[in-house]
Amino acid sequence: MDARQLEYFLAVVDHGGISRAAKAMFVAQPSLSQAIRALERDLGSELFHRIGRRVVLTGAGRALIEPARQVVRGLELARASVESVGDLTSGRVEIAAMPSATVEPLSSAVREFTARHPGVSVRIRAAPRAHTVLEMVRTGVAEIGLLASRERLATETVALYPAGRHRLVLVTPGDGPFPAGVPVRHHQLAGHRLIVGEHGTGMRELVEEIRASGVAVTIAVESENREAFLPLVLGGAGLAVVADSWSQLARRAGALVLEIDPAAYLNVTFVTRRAPLTPAAGAFLASARVCTTSAAPAG
Repeated sequence: MDARQLEYFLAVVDHGGISRAAKAMFVAQPSLSQAIRALERDLGSELFHRIGRRVVLTGAGRALIEPARQVVRGLELARASVESVGDLTSGRVEIAAMPSATVEPLSSAVREFTARHPGVSVRIRAAPRAHTVLEMVRTGVAEIGLLASRERLATETVALYPAGRHRLVLVTPGDGPFPAGVPVRHHQLAGHRLIVGEHGTGMRELVEEIRASGVAVTIAVESENREAFLPLVLGGAGLAVVADSWSQLARRAGALVLEIDPAAYLNVTFVTRRAPLTPAAGAFLASARVCTTSAAPAG
């Protein structure tokens, strides 16, 4: 077994097939397939079921994912540590982030970091819910996570770095049912159609709380794609509860952004594993915490 075999294995997992993995790794497909076969022989177990041209993880394959990521991440840490003895002129930071947090504070943090370290690339992986971010960081898919949740997290598996709060707001068409500048109370939403995120998101939790209080609102659209919310609102599909990180984009597009009364917030938090970070990831986290209203690590 060697590190390259594990990298190929993870590429097949992440890209959903051998041909896609081969293209992503810039290697011939037969070579990658041979490396996977050799890894299976070394381990004494099949890692994938071959079903026609498809591959599906076996139980052994699923069990290998997390240890393989730890090995590959450890080698990346060793390589990056040696390369960065002088200046941080190369490397890559992998971040798992929820959509609202990607708008802000992540966009500002990335802009500041890449201006200081233009030779370091940043890869942002989409994660729809807070627990998805935590899982991606815990298993080594990403070194840094950025999430937003209604509750304050408390977990021993990752280190937490608070980065401020997002207020939840209501986005309506410019000629919508409520006057500008006046907060909207829950009962005023009765009879209106709402565009919501999937279960497990803070914006969806607030809408469900409003419904549970007896306010008759209709969920018109449920979407995992936050980028679709604004076009749907402007197109008349309904009103949307979103984080105020979207406010600037919404106003530029001609939508009206209103406060919700009583106020509800999402806690924004950077997360990392409780293990050494690569120099690039460590530098990014330090830079990002300067860009936000962060506090000392909690949990």
